[in-house]
Amino acid sequence: MQCIKVAKKDAQKVKEMLMAKKLFALGYAPVSGRDYIYFPVIKEVKGYTLVDKKILPTKKEELDLGSYDHIGDIVIVGEDVSEIEAKKLLKRPNVKVVLRKKGIHHGEFRTQDLDYLAGEKRKETVYMEHGLRMKLDVEKCYFTPRLGTERMRIAEMVESGEKVLVFFSGVGPYPLVLAKYSPASFILAVEKNPVAHSYALENCKKFPHIVLYNLDVKEFSYPEKFDRIIMPHPSAAEEFLSIALKHLKKNGVIHFYTFAADTELPEKPVNLIRTKVPIFKVLSVVKCGQYAPKKYRVCVDFTV
Repeated sequence: MQCIKVAKKDAQKVKEMLMAKKLFALGYAPVSGRDYIYFPVIKEVKGYTLVDKKILPTKKEELDLGSYDHIGDIVIVGEDVSEIEAKKLLKRPNVKVVLRKKGIHHGEFRTQDLDYLAGEKRKETVYMEHGLRMKLDVEKCYFTPRLGTERMRIAEMVESGEKVLVFFSGVGPYPLVLAKYSPASFILAVEKNPVAHSYALENCKKFPHIVLYNLDVKEFSYPEKFDRIIMPHPSAAEEFLSIALKHLKKNGVIHFYTFAADTELPEKPVNLIRTKVPIFKVLSVVKCGQYAPKKYRVCVDFTV
């Protein structure tokens, strides 16, 4: 099959270009070599030489819903899924919209561009988690359904009367789960994205002990300190550790999220904390789901 040869360092940029210009041969998987990736294309691509490679069709099992983010009645599929394949997903229960990723999460709000692929033309949905209703726009708000078990794990650790601070709270999943399933007396959540904050206000309105701030974490201040702080921003949470420490009670607990490979555990996430926190005690290091091949979202629970 016709392919273009691309250096791995340029792979994501070139893939986004191919998808945007509709040159990527959908339904086929790229082939990865040592230093290059070979992208299947439907015709010649300016600036690249065509080469012949044995390319396999995308495996049918990859269209299993478990392979993609299923948020409410919206399914978000990978860039290599074709419109024909997407329409098959509409036959599944509770699937009314199929959207396709365009590149990776980007910007200060970690949002992701999405194309309509099949079904109803909308990007807003209602997601249910542990009996809690969360309304959101999946393109304008960062959200992952893959942390449902992790959110409940944290709720079960909270002790009676605790005051909990949630940084990067998005549309409110952590505050909601804590409000319903933990004995916390007060939950304060901080989110900079005004769209996500607006959804959080609607989602959390039934719980009077949740207070929501639409604010950059770096500008956050509060007169009281907290028993527990949750930091679900795995790509840059270490940048905010010094702020978290200012708002933590003595012997309080921080839940710090980052990414790490199996071979980097537990040293890498613990060393990230050590760059900002000289003295602390690790309570546990927990893998919270696979983020990429051999790479995991990790939570370090520690006390100061």
